Parts: sequence; structure tokens; C-alpha cells
Amino acid sequence: PYTTLFRSDEKFEKVDAGSSNTYPISCGEVKKGSYIVLKDRPCKVVDYKHFKVGKHGSAKANITGIDIFNGKKYENVFPVSHIVQMPEIKRTPYTLIDIDNDGYITLMDKEGKSRQDLKLPDEVEEDQKLAERIKAAHDEGKELIITVMECMGNEKIFEMADRKWLFLLLIFSIFLIIIIIIIKIKRKKAY
Repeated sequence: PYTTLFRSDEKFEKVDAGSSNTYPISCGEVKKGSYIVLKDRPCKVVDYKHFKVGKHGSAKANITGIDIFNGKKYENVFPVSHIVQMPEIKRTPYTLIDIDNDGYITLMDKEGKSRQDLKLPDEVEEDQKLAERIKAAHDEGKELIITVMECMGNEKIFEMADRKWLFLLLIFSIFLIIIIIIIKIKRKKAY
């Protein structure tokens, strides 16, 4: 009694719409500092202006964002009820192994797999400063953790941290947790 809508000999190809790594949110939920897609590019919102309902329609939002990969500024006006796309951003930490003369870096993930396909960032001035800091710290022999940001099919070195400082921060955090537990136990005994 059930009929199918497709013929058995039909073939479908998988296609990528380019926005598969995004999810919808209401324009009214967008805040300064959040990430949205403007002009098909993942952007960090640097300005959000809300305009009240006028005689010619609904409330509007003027959103200005900076592309997280190339630093270009994008701006768009949407009805507040409009659905916009928020990009899924993945941050992956790697240990820096080496930097070659062309600026390509060798990274190792937590499973021990290495990669050599990323270059030190150089798109905008902030990227160039980060690249110089990475080179200088590497030349000093510091063990660095490099964070790679991946979004909408693009990847970029996003930040660096000295592994020694991360270890000290971890020890300090554990120490604070132990102190909080001891205080809670003493308070319970006092009652």
C-alpha cells in the first residue's frame, strides 16, 4: 500500500552548498563578539545596531563583521526576525615541531600525527605579528602549543601559547580546586 516518490534507477550526487558547517540563528540573537556569516564569509561581529520598527516595516539590525581569515570588513542590514547563519568554528591545539625557510610549519596533534600543510599566517598585520612571535619563541627553544582555527573549509593559525605556562596554569587551577573542596568540607563540619 505504500508508494515511493523516487524511481529505483535514479541516482543522486552529493553536493556541498558551502554552508554545511553553519547553523541558523535569529538575527535578534546576534551579539557583538559572536560569529556569523556575512557575504558567504565567516565573520566576527564587531558592531551591532538595532533600529526600532518604523512606518515602513519591521525592526532592522545593522551588523558589521570582520572576516576571521582575511580581516576584510563586511556590513549588512537584516530584519531582526531574519534567520542568519552562524559558522561552526573548530579550534584544534597542536604542538609546534619545526618551521621551515618558506614559513611552513610542522605540527603534531595529541595522537602523534604530524602535518606540514599550514603556513605561518600573514594575511593582516595581526597575523604577521603572531607569525613573528611564533618564530621568536621557536628560535628561543620554547615548546609551543599552536591553535588552528577551522571554519567553512578554511584553516588558519589562530594563537600560540608556551606549554610551560599552560602547565603552570593547570597546576594553579588544581590547587584552587583543592582549596575550595577543603573549605566546603570545613563548612559542612561546622554545621
